[in-house]
Order: sequence, then structure tokens, then C-alpha cells
Amino acid sequence: MEAMLPSEIWLCELASASKHGMEIRLVAPIAEDREALIEIHACLPITAQLNIWGDFLPSAIELGATLIQPVIYERSQFSDRQVKPSMERWRRVILAACEQSHRNKVPELLPPVPLYVLQTWRADQKWVAYEIPTGGKNPRLEPGSIAFTHGPEGGITDSEIELLTKSGWKAINLGKSILRAATCPAAILGAIQMELGRD
Repeated sequence: MEAMLPSEIWLCELASASKHGMEIRLVAPIAEDREALIEIHACLPITAQLNIWGDFLPSAIELGATLIQPVIYERSQFSDRQVKPSMERWRRVILAACEQSHRNKVPELLPPVPLYVLQTWRADQKWVAYEIPTGGKNPRLEPGSIAFTHGPEGGITDSEIELLTKSGWKAINLGKSILRAATCPAAILGAIQMELGRD
């Protein structure tokens, strides 16, 4: 059974505490909405070192991702036997990050899919971080849902970037330095949230 956050945030006070646990008393609801103004789909690569997910999942959640889709890239070194046990751990990480950042909704974590599934991904705008300059400018954030992805360690292959761009994903550049797979989600989500903050 998936853990759920309460639909309302409440001000609480500690009523009692002992070595066996504590009791809290609900005082009053706090009217706050911490959710992003748009849907943000984080299509994150399965990495060769799965513990990297423990590094980038919390910041992805805190920065507003509303859906997490693990993606199997050519350089992902995917093993179903290794990933399956990790899914429950990742759900716990997501829930903890939601509690930390006072999110109102818990983002859904979907089962891993191969890259070709992103060809038909439904979102109003789709970005793929690509380390090789394309000569074009980064797209502007438009109204409507957004999906983003990036490569695992070793990057995206030529055939993969071709598949994505031909199916409507726009290549974006995150600066002159090459970012680690664990850094990319926070960089992209930070840029999205900054643009949303202009409204």
C-alpha cells in the first residue's frame, strides 16, 4: 500500500512524549499550496550506480517534480533484478522529501521503461539535456505541462538524441561544463521553478 500525505497541512502541538512514541494534537489547518503551477514529469535515467538515485531524488521532489519515470538508456546497464528492490526504497525517499518540503501531493513513481517509450510521451513541452552544443537557443518555458530527461553516466548516444529530437523533444544546454547525472535534475528543475516564479 502506497503512503499518502494528508490533503491538508496542519499546525500541531506536542501533547506527550515517551520512549514508546509521541502524541500530537491538531491545532489548526494551514492553508498552503506547495505544488508547482504546472505538471513536471521527470524522466530520469537508470544509472549504472543505482545509489545515485538516492542523491538526486530528494532534490527532484523538493523542486516540484510531479511524476518520476525511470528510463532505460543504452548506457544505463539496466538490471531488473537490481532495480525492483530499489523501487520501494525510492518511494520512501520520495515520501520523506515531500514531508521535508511540505508538498501537498506525493509524486507517482512509475516502473522503468525503455527510451523508445519517450517517443510518444504526452506533455505540452519536452526537453532533453544534451552536452554537445546544437547551435540553437534554449527553449522558453511555455504554459502547460513539461517533461524533461537527460542521459546516465556516459551521456546520451547519437542515435538516442536523434530519436528524441525527431519525436518532439527539444535539446537544451545546461552550461559549458559537463554535469554529472546526479546534478542534471536539480539544474533543470531549478531553471523551471525560476521561470515559474516570474509569473
